[in-house]
Amino acid sequence: MPVTQAGLEGIVAAESNICFIDGDLGILSYQGFDIHTLAEHATFEEVIYLLWHGRLPRQSELDALKADLVKYRPIPKEVTGFLGTVSKSAPMDVLRTVVSMLGLYDPDARDNSIDASVRKATRLMSQTSTIVTTFDRLRKSQPEVDGDPKLGFAANFLYTLTGKKPDEVMERVFDIALILHADHELNASTFAARVTAATLSDIHSAVTSAIGALKGPLHGGANEEVIRMLLDAGNEQNAVAHVQNMLATKQKVPGFGHRVYRTEDPRATHLRALSEDLGRRTGHLDLYLTSKKLEELIKDAKKLNANVDFYSASTYYSLGIPIDLFTPIFAVSRMSGWTAHVLEQFRNNRLIRPRAEYTGKPVGQPWVPISAR
Repeated sequence: MPVTQAGLEGIVAAESNICFIDGDLGILSYQGFDIHTLAEHATFEEVIYLLWHGRLPRQSELDALKADLVKYRPIPKEVTGFLGTVSKSAPMDVLRTVVSMLGLYDPDARDNSIDASVRKATRLMSQTSTIVTTFDRLRKSQPEVDGDPKLGFAANFLYTLTGKKPDEVMERVFDIALILHADHELNASTFAARVTAATLSDIHSAVTSAIGALKGPLHGGANEEVIRMLLDAGNEQNAVAHVQNMLATKQKVPGFGHRVYRTEDPRATHLRALSEDLGRRTGHLDLYLTSKKLEELIKDAKKLNANVDFYSASTYYSLGIPIDLFTPIFAVSRMSGWTAHVLEQFRNNRLIRPRAEYTGKPVGQPWVPISAR
């Protein structure tokens, strides 16, 4: 008897060796490496390689990946020209469109082999970052900033966004944030990417599908809601009153609860500490302290835990990142996981075609002439 489950909750739709989650124990791992181990020891570039190849890179392999990420950073001039003409207030719409546009100019566009798809994945990793930073510079009428080949992925993003090279602490904070967001099993956007890839469409189409899913407010964007809530409140007292009113009127408080985790989101564990450390350094400790107070309030009132979005809000804000770029940055990081899943789908493909339980009118309805309707 087929099982029907709204939202496919709890339904196993694929086998994958990329990501493991135990929501009851609060475990998240990539290719067998616990997220706490990776956050403590890895660089984002090492995590990219791990997700794609199933193992940590040797030094020569890591050096080669870093060199490719530098080499592929520039985007076609046609894409840059387009970025200068689009809306300044719709970065996710722009990202979705421009990532699709990149497929027109990719030298491997007509080659869907695994080797070509890995090269395209590498370009997408680097060029998605460039799209976000270039878009922000152009909309502010600021000159584009070329990346520095001596800087890592995280540092280059912050440098090309702000025009200032980050210090070691800010670089490491952002590097960890990228690692924490890199993959999360079959979430909505990753599943969308795999469904598209399963048709044997190209990798640009697959990740465009993913970005379209991430754009939805039930998937991406909660950290934007969190920081706007904190900033609008102005102080801890107002924030507490606002959230108490939300709870009293049964409104959902952004940044809390998760479809999978029944205990603390392990990513929130690190982001809480990063928010505090960075807040002290940048003068935004009040945002962390308010966040901590709200976390305690909601934990006590609703028994809900903070998720990855809650403390990433104050962390990104302390890094000087514009609020409407929070979700595009999610995409910059998750591009590593999306492309890993697309590559895995290509390597062992079967068309994803679930069934639906029919709940309509009885079959065999009589035809009624239009004059009698």
